[in-house]
Amino acid sequence: MTRTALWIIAGVVLGIAIHLAVILSLPGFATRDVWTRISALGAVNKPVVLAHATAGAPNPLRLDPALSYAVCQVDLASGPGVINGRLPDAFWSLAIFNRAGAVIYSTTNRDGIGQNLNLGIFNAAQTHLLAEQQIDVADGLLIVESSDDQVFVVIRLTPPQEAVRKRFETALKGIVCGNIK
Repeated sequence: MTRTALWIIAGVVLGIAIHLAVILSLPGFATRDVWTRISALGAVNKPVVLAHATAGAPNPLRLDPALSYAVCQVDLASGPGVINGRLPDAFWSLAIFNRAGAVIYSTTNRDGIGQNLNLGIFNAAQTHLLAEQQIDVADGLLIVESSDDQVFVVIRLTPPQEAVRKRFETALKGIVCGNIK
């Protein structure tokens, strides 16, 4: 009887271990993750304005129809990243995500930044070099440290009226996004 109970317990424990290993390894095998989808847009080191979501139309990215969006990918292995430009005088927000899609930093124009966006993204080694003043950066650069080398940025703008949406999307296209030269 105890031998049978031990076999049952061992089988259950082994089943749980296999189940957990499979569940935790599946995201690594995914071919249509958020990073791959953004790469397909050609957003490497440049902002790409996403197509405007309209009410009633298919919206696989679940974008808010009231906002205009731009995305950009930066590989910090090629050097520190920079996001800068001037955005219209309306509400905007920016979020930096790691490759897995987790937010590592977020800000809005209401955080005292105003219309001017001047942000540097550094990995740990680059932050260390920055602290030792071995990397020159512009004054006023907001520094964000990332534990991952591959990041993407999403900028959202809120046009106050539909008539200014094109002008706002042009401003998004004018954002500098890439590696510090």
